[in-house]
Amino acid sequence: MKTNVACTVVLAFAVGFITVAGVARAEDPKIPHERYRLPNGLEVILHQDNNVPLVAVSVWYHVGSGDEEVGKSGFAHLFEHMLFQGSENVGEDKHFAILRNIGASEVNGTTNTDRTNYFEVVPSNQIETALWLESDRMGFFLPLLNQKSLDNQIEVVRNERRQRLDNVPYGKTRFATAKALYPKGHPYRYLVIGRHEDLESSKLSDVRDFYRYWYAPANATLGIAGDFETKEVKKLVEKWFGKFAKSSRPAHSPPKTPEVKRTRTVVKDEFATLRRIDYVWHSPAFFHEGDAELDIVADVLGSSGTGRLYQDLVLDKKLAQSVSVYQASKMFSSSFHISVMVKPSADLKKIESSIQKAVAKLQTKPITKEEFDRAVVGREAAFVWGLEPILSRIEQLQSYNHFVGNPDYLSKDLDRMRKTSPNKVMQTAARFLVEGSRTEILTVPAKAKAKTAGAKK
Repeated sequence: MKTNVACTVVLAFAVGFITVAGVARAEDPKIPHERYRLPNGLEVILHQDNNVPLVAVSVWYHVGSGDEEVGKSGFAHLFEHMLFQGSENVGEDKHFAILRNIGASEVNGTTNTDRTNYFEVVPSNQIETALWLESDRMGFFLPLLNQKSLDNQIEVVRNERRQRLDNVPYGKTRFATAKALYPKGHPYRYLVIGRHEDLESSKLSDVRDFYRYWYAPANATLGIAGDFETKEVKKLVEKWFGKFAKSSRPAHSPPKTPEVKRTRTVVKDEFATLRRIDYVWHSPAFFHEGDAELDIVADVLGSSGTGRLYQDLVLDKKLAQSVSVYQASKMFSSSFHISVMVKPSADLKKIESSIQKAVAKLQTKPITKEEFDRAVVGREAAFVWGLEPILSRIEQLQSYNHFVGNPDYLSKDLDRMRKTSPNKVMQTAARFLVEGSRTEILTVPAKAKAKTAGAKK
């Protein structure tokens, strides 16, 4: 249940709303849709909503950085950039200009560990233009591929890494965390952005091979949501995507979740001004047993104002500048994070003692009904209101289709939290948040004295 938050048109397509935690309502929100497959293997999901004259077109390619080979980290994201460089019939570097000229309100592509997506929201009378653009880069990207474009985007991505990770406070922490959690060769070790040396070594032949293997129609799902007539849009889908040759979906090789013994890493960060302590554990994959319970644990510990650690460290003891707790859900395996920004004069040992006591309490005593209900209802409310934009709705259908193979999964997703219990939350915390398998990352300002690093454990 992770989506954007908004709040107006939901009830035009959704009947029912918030439930009391643990009690399923007869009428959950619904996103009416149709899913079918073209003979060439391309999957199509349609969600018709004629309330606003807009159409969202979303294409998910079922490949992310978790599918990368050793020595080619960052390639899925680099390739996402390349696909905006041009295709045979669109022309070089024309994609954004065409969409801007027809009044597109949202245009982008994103890559994560599990998938790559491309989307645009356009006036409904421009739906065919959007489908043409996506069709052309799905089938006619290679003729315009050249070394100049590749070199340009390699530098763009490397600069993106510098701006977002290398030269920002606590960027080094993310790399250190991934390195501690995942061994060499595991695709999650290098972050989606990849390593500079791997990006620099990318070749045109790598781009061609990646495109031919992963960007086949059978490895893509085309989603269309908004103001259209289903019969007519099917004709357009057939026109622009139906003539591609039949393809097969590539096989994925999920990496195993590594076993980790308790480790502690000290990171000296020249951009940081405050110390930060992170505790991280391996946790269940997205939608697997325990994933939803750890979302609840995250809320109980870290929610602003009501979370146990937030109240203890920020409000009561005033030792922390901020507290962040979250379950980072991914397809192959996930990670559970507790992150505390330490105030300049605070005693780090007291903070760590509070974290450890809070986790231990969760493992031995069920959370209260009030805490449970607050977490479940809060997440359900944010989820439902987040379905207002048509782009959010088609992306949610895409997500369910990608992760569980069924776009009609909304009620089951809500039930993952509604039908669990405080006892199950306690059992899950005891199973996964084990002290002996905890990764600890202490980030200190580079100019700080050695004693601020805290005692070695």
